[in-house]
Amino acid sequence: MGLPGSGKSAVGRRIAQRHHATFIDLDELIERRVGRPVPAIFAAEGEAGFRRYEREAVLSLGPADPDPELRRVISTGGGTIIDPRNRWLLYRNRFPVWLDGAPEVLAHRLGRSANVRPLVAGHDPVGMLRQLAEARRRFYAPALQISGMVDVGSIVRTLDEQLADGPAKAVTVLRADTAIGRVEIGQGIAASAVSGALRRLEARRAILIAEPKTWKVAGEGLAAALAADGWPVERILLPRGENAKRLSVIETACRELARLRVDRKETLVAIGGGALTDSAGFVAAVYLRGVQVIQVPTTLVGQIDAALGGKTAVDIPEGKNLVGAFHQPAAFVADTAFLATLPDRQLRGALGEVVKMAVLGDERLLELIEESGEAIARGDESVHESGALLEVVERCAWAKVEIVSADERESGLRMSLNLGHTIGHGIEAAAGYGAILHGEAVAYGLRAAFAMAAALGLTSPARAARVNSLLDRLELASDPPAVSIEAVREHMTRDKKHGLGRLSWVLPTEVGVEVRTDVPPEVVELGLATALRLESALYVESGRQAEVRPQ
Repeated sequence: MGLPGSGKSAVGRRIAQRHHATFIDLDELIERRVGRPVPAIFAAEGEAGFRRYEREAVLSLGPADPDPELRRVISTGGGTIIDPRNRWLLYRNRFPVWLDGAPEVLAHRLGRSANVRPLVAGHDPVGMLRQLAEARRRFYAPALQISGMVDVGSIVRTLDEQLADGPAKAVTVLRADTAIGRVEIGQGIAASAVSGALRRLEARRAILIAEPKTWKVAGEGLAAALAADGWPVERILLPRGENAKRLSVIETACRELARLRVDRKETLVAIGGGALTDSAGFVAAVYLRGVQVIQVPTTLVGQIDAALGGKTAVDIPEGKNLVGAFHQPAAFVADTAFLATLPDRQLRGALGEVVKMAVLGDERLLELIEESGEAIARGDESVHESGALLEVVERCAWAKVEIVSADERESGLRMSLNLGHTIGHGIEAAAGYGAILHGEAVAYGLRAAFAMAAALGLTSPARAARVNSLLDRLELASDPPAVSIEAVREHMTRDKKHGLGRLSWVLPTEVGVEVRTDVPPEVVELGLATALRLESALYVESGRQAEVRPQ
């Protein structure tokens, strides 16, 4: 794979001939199946239509054959790997190779080609290729990177040396160096990704922070793999769940680091759910005024949200996450293999956050949860096998990367991530942290936010009904939470989103969200009544009092 003009077909044919393998050019396969050349498909159906045919062609290839004597060499179109599901199908049990090249050289090659690629046809092919290279780098990066600027024979000899080891069992589908740390997403990648990060950071040992249960199901295996790779391993255990997010726990952990003589050049590795990564991230932020941390979330809510973005915090009796710091991790590793052992409630609860991310503007993610959400909530093996769960993690995580990279300190755009959180946090705190999972609380908050947005005319009843129906199917926020409306109101007054005495509300629109500070009290009461599943609520609309029965 690689950009247009990188030599994929020429190298692929030579490799196939050398190893007596079948050569498959994906673009040619699509043209045969559709009966039209690629430019004609683009002209008639646009890029979206072509990508649909491309995905069907990738599916038609089937899985990699386990028989080493039955080999295929597949040359993909430059953009095939944009689709997360394509990457899962193509990289799994195969040997992905990225032919890299300078845009100026590739543009010169394409200028001599009889087949002009639709996406680079125009007045500035070099500029377009640069844009494509930047946009696709995170998808190509998990593959073996080889310069496509040398002669085909040299590339083939280099590949011969590498192919002898065969494909890796782990599957990395995304790797990106971002403004908020390196991000890696895949299945079975934790040990190799953490070891690689420790080497890049020139660490002298692996200092693992976990809680007892996570240590048993994930930490021990990771520790053994790191030790086998030559790393001295130290372990610090914190309490489970929200109990880890106490200032007394932070002091105990810091004293343990002092006992281990941890210095500023060392790196912590946090392994666990959102509460653990929050607490360990805060430890990393404050110990010696800041040490490096690698976040390895083992829960779905951790991989899609909680462990990503650098917001670390602990709770105090007066409210959730009121004491914290911004401290970006050196690396974030989302390994979906850990999710196979999660209880159903953990999976189901996390989908509250997934629905929130979809509502922020990812229509494909919303469709994906409508298709596969119930299977994810049940922990069905099918969502691992198909790549559906991996796609959910990637879409949510990368959306958060883009938002946080643009607004690290939550001064503007990042506020959108608080959709459903104001009332959700109020419910979570009123119930006593741990009684209601964070994602479950967000689901209650989403129902409230849609009721408020519909009352203010920001979103249509149809949009609200679609999201509420999805939450019903996922069995989220369906029953009244065991909290009083007075307690929720009280906790909302301590919400971090207060500014100059006013509470900022993130409310959904038809295509995204809008932040408002002028929401009338009556509409807030409607949101509370909807979240708490009360029978009815009163609010004022256009100067008249109206009774509304929350849906």
